[in-house]
Amino acid sequence: MIEPHLLLVEDEPGIARGLVFNLEEEGYRVTHVETGEEALDRAWDEYFDLVILDLMLPGIDGTEVCRKLRKHDSRLPIIMLTAKCEEKDRIEGLEVGADDYLTKPFSLDEFLLRVKGMLRRSEWYRPDSGAARRYQFGSNEVNLKDQKARTEKGEIPLTELEVRMLRTFFQHEGETLSRAGLLTAVWGVAPDTETRTLDNFIVRMRKYFEPDPASPVHFLTVRGRGYRFCRDGDDDGS
Repeated sequence: MIEPHLLLVEDEPGIARGLVFNLEEEGYRVTHVETGEEALDRAWDEYFDLVILDLMLPGIDGTEVCRKLRKHDSRLPIIMLTAKCEEKDRIEGLEVGADDYLTKPFSLDEFLLRVKGMLRRSEWYRPDSGAARRYQFGSNEVNLKDQKARTEKGEIPLTELEVRMLRTFFQHEGETLSRAGLLTAVWGVAPDTETRTLDNFIVRMRKYFEPDPASPVHFLTVRGRGYRFCRDGDDDGS
């Protein structure tokens, strides 16, 4: 039997070490990250059977991570951990998509039972272990891990930079991303760098994925602000 793969998102080293040790003792494979940004990147590239998510994180907080994870995979089981004990905080966590909620400090035995129970309940509605690795929009299917895309034009191999750009757009679906933000996220260069590289990449994405590259419905130009990705298409193109 394949051991369940868990993603632990916890920035406190002491707590993380203890949870990783005990989860591995139970036979689980655990990937540990400390930030929400790392969690989102790993979740886009790999399949996880369960996410254990701390609410208070540096950078993107657990609430926003949960919201984005749920948008990416509506069936991904998520347990949220938090030091906040007020009912409104628990309700907020559940409203953004968490399946369960534990307040620190919690009983290790109870935690392990919650993990085991959630994995058991999720087996029937998450049968396809590869589904979450693929992202579909229009007539396109992108596999970020394998760096391949299936389009109306056939199968296309993707470069590392193309994967980074697509991941960034997918993670921020429907949001307008500035040129400066994309240059930083994809190329790691200063926001004020003068370059046509970004524009050339957008042209390439449209050639790959748009039914009509001259009238894009997925990779849209927002004049004076940047670019926006629309999964379901948008008639207000560039």
